Amino acid sequence: MKSPAPVPGAEKRIHLRFDKIFSVVLGSELYGETIAVARNISAGGMLVQSNDILPLGSVVTVHFQIGDSDDEIVARAEVKHHLCLNFAGAGGDEPLSARGMGLRFIDFDENLPLSLPASRVLH
Repeated sequence: MKSPAPVPGAEKRIHLRFDKIFSVVLGSELYGETIAVARNISAGGMLVQSNDILPLGSVVTVHFQIGDSDDEIVARAEVKHHLCLNFAGAGGDEPLSARGMGLRFIDFDENLPLSLPASRVLH
């Protein structure tokens, strides 16, 4: 039996996206640390905006800070894509741009807490 034909413009991603903007620290043995803006995160990876774009195939550690604590979640990820985002400025006078990287998660730190306090807000 034939599978249905793909629908043009249909969503092809296998993971749901969490469209939230927050800062993360990216670390690399070769390129050091940089602060990036994470957006569009899923179980498989995320988009990060950064002034420092790392080469395709680079492996980085992503440090997610837990808001009201010194704890963090750490993931390893690979740079899979480079992006240039072009958009109009607030006044519409001059076009602006931002650079980003698509990261694919490789694994997560196994020393994560098994549960968080009930009073913690995660969004």
